[in-house]
Amino acid sequence: MRILVVEDDKKIASFVVSGLKQAGFAVDHSGDGEEALALARSAPYDAAVLDLMLPKRDGLSLLQILRREGIRMPIIILSAKASLDDRIRGLQAGGDDYLTKPFAFSELLARVQALIRRASQSTEPTRLTFADLTIDLLSREVTRGTERIELQAREFALLEYLMRNPGRVVTKTMILEHVWDYSFDPQTNVVDVLVHRLRSKIDKDFPVKLVHTLRGVGYVLKNP
Repeated sequence: MRILVVEDDKKIASFVVSGLKQAGFAVDHSGDGEEALALARSAPYDAAVLDLMLPKRDGLSLLQILRREGIRMPIIILSAKASLDDRIRGLQAGGDDYLTKPFAFSELLARVQALIRRASQSTEPTRLTFADLTIDLLSREVTRGTERIELQAREFALLEYLMRNPGRVVTKTMILEHVWDYSFDPQTNVVDVLVHRLRSKIDKDFPVKLVHTLRGVGYVLKNP
């Protein structure tokens, strides 16, 4: 899952970006409205966190442009503007939710997750299951059969991405874009290392292997 954070306050931005990464998201950050607009136009995001008072282009006008151009990613406004009129203007401009500063990160995270679930129209919003493998998106618990499996944040993010795309081949580029927050480097082996770590936890001790490699193409979650 990839999130765009648009916030010019460096302390708040660092706090939000760090928290979202620890929760397993890939995060891009922009400190001004013009750069944020370019990012939103150039890459698909699963959600965005948007401040209103930004340099170069304010958050409301940015939001209006995105909606006018048909960019429908869920957007939660994070602003010090706390009046009822400000909240109404933000929602009418196309915001999906509105959270005022100061805020608790746990609430921001819960709201971002809720927006993503709503946008994906998931019929089982807090749990993903494939074969005998299950992940709980809220508690972040992973089980295969009756065995509980401990995953690190990036391992969980990779597994979630694979489980949201069962039977679909995902390339290294696609994994880097969704699990990391930088562009594909054909020389890097971080994806191979991460897949190996994930396999050692969810496949190694089980007779049926779920994560498969298509050499020269990518990886696929399937039940042979």
